This record gives sequence, C-alpha cells and structure tokens, in this order.
Amino acid sequence: MTENEFEKRFMAEMSEQQNTAVKAVQGAVLLLAVPGSGKTTVLITRLGYMINCCGISPSEILAVTYTRAATLELKKRFADRFGSECGAGLEIRTINGLSAKIIEYFSTVHTDENVPHLMSREGDRKRLISEVYRLVTGEFADTATINDIGAMITFAKNMMLSDEEIEALSGSGYDTLRIYREYNLALLSRSLMDYDDQMVTALDILRKYPDILAYFHGRFRYICVDEAQDTSKIQHEIIRLLAVKSGNIFMVGDEDQSIYGFRAAYPEALLEFEQRHRGAKVLLMEENFRSDANIVAAADHFIQKNTLRHEKHMRASRESVQ
Repeated sequence: MTENEFEKRFMAEMSEQQNTAVKAVQGAVLLLAVPGSGKTTVLITRLGYMINCCGISPSEILAVTYTRAATLELKKRFADRFGSECGAGLEIRTINGLSAKIIEYFSTVHTDENVPHLMSREGDRKRLISEVYRLVTGEFADTATINDIGAMITFAKNMMLSDEEIEALSGSGYDTLRIYREYNLALLSRSLMDYDDQMVTALDILRKYPDILAYFHGRFRYICVDEAQDTSKIQHEIIRLLAVKSGNIFMVGDEDQSIYGFRAAYPEALLEFEQRHRGAKVLLMEENFRSDANIVAAADHFIQKNTLRHEKHMRASRESVQ
C-alpha cells in the first residue's frame, strides 16, 4: 500500500496534529494528548502506518499498555482496522507481560541460573504478608493492615526506593523497612517472586546480562508506550534500556491525567523525556473531540494550575451547547 493510499483510507479525517503524530516513526517522540483527542486511534493508525508504509516488520514492534484490558482492546481495535494478518508478530503487552517474556528468554539461554517462580495468586501473597507481620510484631494482621503493607511493598519496588526511603514510609505501628526485608527474604527462601518482582528481576537481567539486552535490542527496534503518565519508575527504566540502542521510542501520555500516584505512577518521566532520550521531540494533540466548548474551557482553566507539566492547552472541536 502506498502512503497516498493509506492516507486516503485511514487518515482522511485526521487533524494536522494527529497526522504528524502518526508519521513520527523514527527517533524518540513524546506525544502529549489531552482527553478526548483520539490518542488510541492515532496509536493504532501509527502502528498500521509503520507496517504498511514504512516497511517495518510487525515482529520488530513492541506496544506497551498499562492494563491487560487495554492490551486486549488495542489488539481488537488494530485487527478491526487493519486485519489480524497485518499485525501477525506484533507484540502488544503490559509491562508485566514484557517482563515475563524477558525472564522466560533468559531462562532458556542461561539454564544454569535459578529463576524464582511467580507467586501468581493474590491470596498467597496476602498469607505471606500476614506471616511476616506476625514474625516481626508478634501480632496478627487484620485485612486493612495486610492491604496497607502490600501497597507499601508495591510502591517501594515500583519506585526503586532505597532502604532509607522505605524506612521513611509511614506504617501503622510497624517497621516498614523490616517488614519489607523480611517479606523479600521469605520470597527468596521459597524461590518465589511476586508480580512486582517480575519487573525487578527483568530489569536486573537486562542490566547484568549484555547478551539478553542485545537480543531484545534486535528483537524490538520500535517501542510504543501508551498511558505513559501511569507508568512507574521501574517500568520507565526497563523501557529506556530496551530503546537505548535504536532510539525509536514513541511515548503517549499526559501528565495532567495521571491519577495513580498511590500505585507508583511516575508522570515526572514525561517531563524528563527530552533529557533521557537523545534528540527527542515533543508533539501535542490539544483538540478535544468529545466534550462541548464550555466543558473543555473550564477543564483547561483548571488544568493550567498544575505546575509540573508541559505547556499545552486543551481546545474543543465542538461548539458550546446553549
């Protein structure tokens, strides 16, 4: 399919900003997309553009989404738009799914290394936290305490916190650092890892084993990241390492829409994008196609009060409803 044919068939109704984002294939690109700007449509169209117009093999592309539900939706919408055969070999994964793939490949290459088994059931994790809490405090933990400790452990691993930073986290009557250490020792003694450890282990493998990193550099030459404002610090570091050789990373997000700080979302990475990726450029999609002008104007006025953000304004494509 020629580029002209592709544009007529799939991009005829796109705005100039959307068109520019679809065609931004090479290098490091941060796309800041306001609510209702059609970012998923742009991401899907961009994947189709890369495959159909740029001669890029689907197997060289990795698309990372925030949740399993988002992964399924992206796969379905891509297949509906371009056909399932077009995306044969295209990898669309969550960061945990990507981490599992890194660990799996490592295990096939370095068979002499002991890789922990995944503790996949949340009930098992909660029982282990309860055991650790009783060991440390001599008391039984209630449900709220178990959930609080679980959230603390997730936050610490995703934000790559030091011992001093973990110690500074507030715990309801317990030593956060000791609980954290004992929990990890309990996992280690049983040759287990939790879902957060999948990312910790994958990052450790990429840092320590150049052959594994080189394989994934060759495997994924183009990386696309959706909902980047909700991606954690360790997730950003894994993605950065995978993209460092090719430099081809396309990150879609909006720091103004980050709502998962309590789950270790790290929107600051969007502000650091140009420093972390050589030759990076920032694109904007500021037009809201979903809401009326009054709503958009009020939302934009409110959003402008945010301090840690790129300069951008949301504008409406629809007129006000009187």
